[in-house]
Amino acid sequence: MAKTILVVDDSNAVRQSVAFTLEQAGYTVIQAVDGLDGVSKSEVHKPDLIITDVNMPNLDGIGLVRKVRENPANKFLPIIVLTTEAQKTKMDEGKEAGATGWIVKPFDSDKLLGVVKKVIP
Repeated sequence: MAKTILVVDDSNAVRQSVAFTLEQAGYTVIQAVDGLDGVSKSEVHKPDLIITDVNMPNLDGIGLVRKVRENPANKFLPIIVLTTEAQKTKMDEGKEAGATGWIVKPFDSDKLLGVVKKVIP
């Protein structure tokens, strides 16, 4: 059965690009337009992995990680942050919130799939 990945990014182009890469590799992809949308879709669809941007309206990626982690059922849910943010302070904030990993944009499809395969074998 295909693993489900929730892709959260306010950029339609980025969402489409990530979704295309993942779907080509056989994953089922659900898309969300911002952190709030991501949190509600994560509750409905129970994804195997969340990939989120940091800078988004309504609720940013770090806030999304915190919200998702509030649910004890999501304790071990892998959450990858895919962002242009490369500052150590942002990465530390993400880790402290509960992010599993961090990929800096622009991303390479092979690298993205490599990370995905590591966290949801």
